[in-house]
Amino acid sequence: MTVIIRNASVLNKEGELEIKHIVVQDGIITAIESDLPAADASAEIVEAEGKLLVPGLIDMHVHLREPGFEHKETIATGALSAAKGGFTTIACMPNTRPVTDTPEIVELVKDKAREAGLVKVLPYAAITKNELGRELTDFAALKEAGAIGFTDDGVGVQTAQMMKNAMKLAAALDMPVIAHCEDDSLVEGCAVNEGTFATKHGLKGIPNESEAIHVGRDILLAEATGVHYHVCHVSTEQSVRLIRQAKQIGIKVTAEVCPHHLLLSEEDIPGLDANWKMNPPLRSRRDVEACIEGLLDGTLDIIVTDHAPHSEEEKAKGMQLAPFGIVGFETAFPLLYTAFVATGKWDLSLLVQRMTADPARVFRLNTGSLAVGAPADLTLIDLNEEQVVDPAAFASKGRNTPFTGWKLKGWPVKTWVDGKEVWTKA
Repeated sequence: MTVIIRNASVLNKEGELEIKHIVVQDGIITAIESDLPAADASAEIVEAEGKLLVPGLIDMHVHLREPGFEHKETIATGALSAAKGGFTTIACMPNTRPVTDTPEIVELVKDKAREAGLVKVLPYAAITKNELGRELTDFAALKEAGAIGFTDDGVGVQTAQMMKNAMKLAAALDMPVIAHCEDDSLVEGCAVNEGTFATKHGLKGIPNESEAIHVGRDILLAEATGVHYHVCHVSTEQSVRLIRQAKQIGIKVTAEVCPHHLLLSEEDIPGLDANWKMNPPLRSRRDVEACIEGLLDGTLDIIVTDHAPHSEEEKAKGMQLAPFGIVGFETAFPLLYTAFVATGKWDLSLLVQRMTADPARVFRLNTGSLAVGAPADLTLIDLNEEQVVDPAAFASKGRNTPFTGWKLKGWPVKTWVDGKEVWTKA
């Protein structure tokens, strides 16, 4: 099957926009032309009308909730939400029930993703059985089943010896360790950042050092073991500083940041609405600025959403009792485009790179580029379309977002995976 996408704006190597025509055959990009290519009668013609065409967005940190929490999200609803947000590849965390800690659960996730037939779903497997931090999983068997890395995301691995053993084993298998960095002894009973909001509302706060202590520990263990160590959802100035220093001396560390930690601080929380409760929490304005600087200078390699849907009933329990997490697929690109690119603070090419080529590089994926010979994982974005964030319109089962009512530009309008259209704006 041949698809020709005509009159698309694409970014060239200099970061400038050019009008191009893209030819896709059997799921592969076969031509990117300045002149309109000839088309036979059987070709599908898509008129881009000058909209931005980018490689399909990649999200390496998501929660699809299945198996076990299907009332929050399923692999099918999560994959549709991802496609609507312009994502074509997503990597799902193992804190399901049962935990993704056996080859059978990895296979289940892959089977459910195939049944959905939407975006590419890459499963992570747990570092420890049931994510309890007591016994390592069978890394070799999990890799064989299709796991792309090991993480106990949702909780931190509490003992250094367990993490060092995991890193040694992962390094021997040439697999990454992806770490949720949090020292449990510093966060028990906490709901928000340790700062002005917690003080005002009489809440126990999560200190910056609860994250940074694990980052520092794990960097030293990564240096000792040679593993590829990847830091989840960085939120503090201290963590950024430690990662920057580690990179400068050649330790194999990479890191990610979420849109909400680039856009919001604890000063923005309007009250005790649990749609503003996430882990890591919203930090100080100083931490936000450090994360932005880290993303710009490459200390933080990639942008992820940490898409974490919960039911409305769960979030209605209030700031202290509600679960941590917000949804992110459908607002990620418009949020960052509106706040940083449309305002002239960032180049468009930087945003696109941190959401496509860089995650592909970090995790060695065969996608993330708009080039001849690459898989036709593509996203068409209308940079001029303005919409208000309306959770009722989400494809996700989750409605838990702090961005309700925000007016944003830069919305995806069509998504292809391997040349197949998997979502289009109605």
